Amino acid sequence: MQIKITTRQIALMAIFAALFYVLSLIAPIKIPVPTIGTMEISFAALIASIFGLVLGPYLGGAAALLGSSVTWALTGMTPYGLPFVLAPVLNAVVTGLIFYKKWKRGFVVFSIMAVAFLFTPPVTPLTENGYIALAVLFDKIITLALIVPLALFGKKMSVAHGAAFFFLLGFVGNQADNMWGSLAFAVPTVYNGIFGMQLADVRFAFLASPFLYPAIRLVEAFIVMVIAVPLMRTLKGTTWLWRKETILSTEENGQQKPDSVKS
Repeated sequence: MQIKITTRQIALMAIFAALFYVLSLIAPIKIPVPTIGTMEISFAALIASIFGLVLGPYLGGAAALLGSSVTWALTGMTPYGLPFVLAPVLNAVVTGLIFYKKWKRGFVVFSIMAVAFLFTPPVTPLTENGYIALAVLFDKIITLALIVPLALFGKKMSVAHGAAFFFLLGFVGNQADNMWGSLAFAVPTVYNGIFGMQLADVRFAFLASPFLYPAIRLVEAFIVMVIAVPLMRTLKGTTWLWRKETILSTEENGQQKPDSVKS
């Protein structure tokens, strides 16, 4: 597939990358968590969903990669942040793939990360550590189950319930971000080589608060919804979007095969 990149899209990529860096300078929302310290909601990370909506999966992912790489480079280039540079990229890619009717690819990308996690040291062998895999992946399985109705009924969902579509899509995108984070952290080079943690400590960290992660993604999804609803309403039908044809522009008259089932 040939992707034509316009000067406008290059400019938007640069602007969005700069926006990512600026938002990274805003202090994140910190949530105290017993036994593991604090967890943070980063405005820079969640904005990657908007990148996917406006620029599409590939250009949006490139903008997120540029933004996260520049942010990492300008904030000290510490090894602790390096493994997670790709997290917002996956957010933008999965969000864009679903919104621009390439949902099967988005489903596959998400599924590959989830399956790969099952082969990492913290959860192997599964016969002994399956409960750890369940603690980390239960909300990811729910997320995968959400992709299909989003793709097939996104148009009706948007018409009937307004912001619900963007809320759920924002949740899926931020869950992709979290899935990469979990996968990266489960690699020995990261948890032991960078963070100096032992395997037992990593397993405990994954079990410490399994329900807090999806709760944070719900908050992030709400923020995405608040931004996306007026923004996408304004940009609808304009040349500022990656493509005019999205899940929400699917024909409703039944004369055309729903584009949302195409991959």
